[in-house]
Amino acid sequence: MLFRKEKLKQEHKVMLQAERAAGALLPEYHRATPECPHPERWSMYDSMTAEAEVLEFLRTLITTVKPELVVETGAFLGVSTLWIAEGLKRNGFGKITSCELDPVVFAKAQEKVAASGLSEWVELRNESSLEMKIDGRIDILFSDSDMPIREPEVRRFLPQVNPQGLILLHDASSHLKVVREAALRLEAEGLLSVVLLPTPRGLVIAQKRQGRR
Repeated sequence: MLFRKEKLKQEHKVMLQAERAAGALLPEYHRATPECPHPERWSMYDSMTAEAEVLEFLRTLITTVKPELVVETGAFLGVSTLWIAEGLKRNGFGKITSCELDPVVFAKAQEKVAASGLSEWVELRNESSLEMKIDGRIDILFSDSDMPIREPEVRRFLPQVNPQGLILLHDASSHLKVVREAALRLEAEGLLSVVLLPTPRGLVIAQKRQGRR
């Protein structure tokens, strides 16, 4: 519980820093890793939102694979949510359901979504990913919540994931070992097929093995 309180305080601190930056792009400052020795070549809006290049990748992924339902965990300020929603709007169909547990951060994300003109593509929920109920088949699952619960939430939603769909986990660098090791553990169990993209903070792209043809 103490860890969770400290985590919330850090989220609030980053939220205030992001407000002061007013959308300005900054050099990514995650430490260098063997797979990504030059993180400064990437850009970021803040230290919790996915790298700017990863956001661009997410939007392009949406327009490439045309999902009907995207589920995101850990909306934070809603930046990645809106990049995904932009892709859905371009497709002309689909929905992203995203959750953010912290009520203060959630309120800011709500404001951002309301002002974006993309509200019809977004369902934002103030709840835990481990309690959130999703109806129907998930075409893309983007796991970007607290790192210790990424593995439980992937296991929880896996039965609903489209066998031809995609599972993405952010913060999977070799420095941020929790998510990377979780993804590799799920692969070793035969549940996922995993690709590790060498971005500064790391990004897993995976498919579930069951039902894939």
